Amino acid sequence: MNHIFLNEAIEVEKAGLKVNIPIKDTDFVIPQEFQEKLDEHPALKNAFDALMPGRQKGYLIYFSAPKQSKTRESRVEKCEQQFSMGRD
Repeated sequence: MNHIFLNEAIEVEKAGLKVNIPIKDTDFVIPQEFQEKLDEHPALKNAFDALMPGRQKGYLIYFSAPKQSKTRESRVEKCEQQFSMGRD
């Protein structure tokens, strides 16, 4: 059965078709600590917006996971440097 899906995927690739998966806005909950940094630093917001949606969601999940605000702030600060250097 999996070979059927594989063959279909190959045909889609050969045809040059793109698969568009709608992204729900509810999937992206921006933690307050990160939103404050985005508001303070437009370059950071531009760097974050340039990331692929899946990468953005991954960071948002990473930033949101800790229960303590201090830990969330620490994670945001660590990643802020990566964004400003153009790394993700």
